[in-house]
Amino acid sequence: MLFALTREISPRFNECELTHLERTPIDLDQARKQHQSYCTLLDELGCHVITLPAEDSMPDSVFVEDPAIVLENLAVITRPGAESRRVETESMEEALSPYRQIERIVAPGTIEGGDVIVVGKTIYVGRSSRSNDDGIVQLTALTAPFGYDVRTVQMTGCLHLKTGCSLVASDTLLVNRAWIDVGAFEDVDFIDSHPDEEFAGNALLIGENVIHPAAHEKTRAVLESRGINVSPVEYDELAKAESGVTCCSIIFESDWTPRLVG
Repeated sequence: MLFALTREISPRFNECELTHLERTPIDLDQARKQHQSYCTLLDELGCHVITLPAEDSMPDSVFVEDPAIVLENLAVITRPGAESRRVETESMEEALSPYRQIERIVAPGTIEGGDVIVVGKTIYVGRSSRSNDDGIVQLTALTAPFGYDVRTVQMTGCLHLKTGCSLVASDTLLVNRAWIDVGAFEDVDFIDSHPDEEFAGNALLIGENVIHPAAHEKTRAVLESRGINVSPVEYDELAKAESGVTCCSIIFESDWTPRLVG
């Protein structure tokens, strides 16, 4: 069964961390409507959606991707580079422990799930302001026994690796090359996002479908011209928190179904 782990939006969402964007007011009601539409789309695409309750004291906690990296055999609880987000890891470990063996990144390492792309048995990690060398070394040691190879990707100008690069097929990456050095990637094809849409490199692959922000019409046309099935979703309020469509869910498979929260 395919699962999508999500979390409701904190009432303090307007206090979210920002690195590259200027702060603009977020309409909480509209953000919640967009998040609900996103979760509905996950369900329509075949995911069993697990919805965790909002964490009132954690403004960024709707972005469940960053506190954990879920692989086929284990879940790695991260140590986020943003100190304010480290409190999110406890509830994330609790949510994932029924499904996976748990490992952890410890100080002084930092790594966030938004910097991680998995292609087969290769884990690509963006060397960003949120993921440091020690965190990458630890991830390498934790995943090597399971047959994974970790490679570092150089990037600039964006928050996470997935801000500018993401899977749109099992062997194809959508990429904004202005931000991402693609030299580290092997055995993958590339589709370039439209140059007029700098944040359009973020997409969420679910089976043979791709969730992509509705605002990025030019890049959607590029994807569709390459035979990619695109499911657009309104995301502009959530994007004000420097997020993309991968940020709001963790997608994983499991044969075991405990009692779910939603």
